[in-house]
Amino acid sequence: MPLPRVLLPPTGHDWDALRAELGVPEAFPPDVEAEARAARPVLPARDLTEVPFLTVDPPGSVDLDQAMALERRGTGYRVRYAIADVAAFVVPGGAVDREAHRRGLTLYAPDRRTPLHPTVLSEGAASLLAGQDRPAVVWDLSLDADGELVETRVERALVRSRRQLDYPSVQQELDAGTASADLALLREIGLLRHARARERDAVELPTPEQLVGPDGDLSFRAPLPVEQWNAEVSLLTGMAAAGVMLAGGVGVLRTMPTPDPADVASLRRSALALGVAWAADESYGDVLSALDPTLPEAAAVLNLATRLLRGAGYTAFEGMLPALTTHSGVAAPYAHCTAPLRRLADRYAAETCLALVAGREVPDWVRAALPALPEEMAAADQRARALDRAVVDLAEACLLQHRVGEAFRAVVVDANGRGGTVQLVHPAVRARLDGADAPLGETVDVVLESVDVPARSVRFRLA
Repeated sequence: MPLPRVLLPPTGHDWDALRAELGVPEAFPPDVEAEARAARPVLPARDLTEVPFLTVDPPGSVDLDQAMALERRGTGYRVRYAIADVAAFVVPGGAVDREAHRRGLTLYAPDRRTPLHPTVLSEGAASLLAGQDRPAVVWDLSLDADGELVETRVERALVRSRRQLDYPSVQQELDAGTASADLALLREIGLLRHARARERDAVELPTPEQLVGPDGDLSFRAPLPVEQWNAEVSLLTGMAAAGVMLAGGVGVLRTMPTPDPADVASLRRSALALGVAWAADESYGDVLSALDPTLPEAAAVLNLATRLLRGAGYTAFEGMLPALTTHSGVAAPYAHCTAPLRRLADRYAAETCLALVAGREVPDWVRAALPALPEEMAAADQRARALDRAVVDLAEACLLQHRVGEAFRAVVVDANGRGGTVQLVHPAVRARLDGADAPLGETVDVVLESVDVPARSVRFRLA
């Protein structure tokens, strides 16, 4: 007899209760919606609508922050990256601006988004939708033959995306050899930038993403290669923005401290104990980036490695440079500036860079907001992490509530004297393991000991 399929209401009553519990904002106040509908941006004088920009995003995306145009230039490359000009629509100190500061980020649940800005802007007038003229902040970045950044320019311009593409279709075209020249350049530049990242000892954790569908279904998904190549263009732009702000002595960076050498040494000991090769002269970035997450021992190491990537935050400064100016995951100075429709800090980084590159004073409204941005973004990040974890925990509890007492195959991805964490082979669940002597990195049989749906708790024990 087949097991019952436990569905969460697709219209989201459980998700709604979760959002309410975690303080996720609800609908925009009427004055915010009214101001957004009435927004009429002053269009920039610079016209780049003849440039063949395109967007590459997850399927179904409509809040499009970025469009790119890639070309060869001599032995190197030219990357033009158009970012939605949110500041063209948002009045400093106005209703939309105040609400954006309250929210900080767009939040995601399986049934819907909770946007940073009203959808009339984020999915309409400000989004870089194909075939529409849009104001944008355009980064014009020159790279040498090795993919190193040699020149940065940024300006406001009117742009028009020609094609709205998604990751699976682009990957399919690239794999089949039928992709257009600019998409082939995305792969070429992405691979070069990834090679430069490896040289810097940047860290990439190839851990599969745990996804929850609208009806509560769970799955693991490994990113497509094109997603990494696309991310490299965004990282390149963020590094360029950080360079501009550090040179100008004002701005907001995304920072993360270097891991404690003792923590790296502990991770190396665990990896070696699990049979994962780690030479004495190999960096943790090189080792982690090369792991195959489908292998049980690699999955355990990757899970443990997340402890190294802690302490990320925002650092605002003016005048004296901060003590920490780098992001250890990027292994370079870095700033968030490419997703202003979905992340508050990006609008301020863009405005700062536009002023500095043009030789103008940074606007007063930007300078006034910078000191509070790190705390605002930290609160928004904490809310986003809490929502993400709660969504997964609730889906896992609902999926397993009728299967208490059953045995499952699992990988022990974390262990301590009291138990640890297991990742089931099927379904796509990570959960608490009770009891001592959990064999880290091994595939074991576990028994589902208890499920508490209201508490969003699932616990296993070794069989």
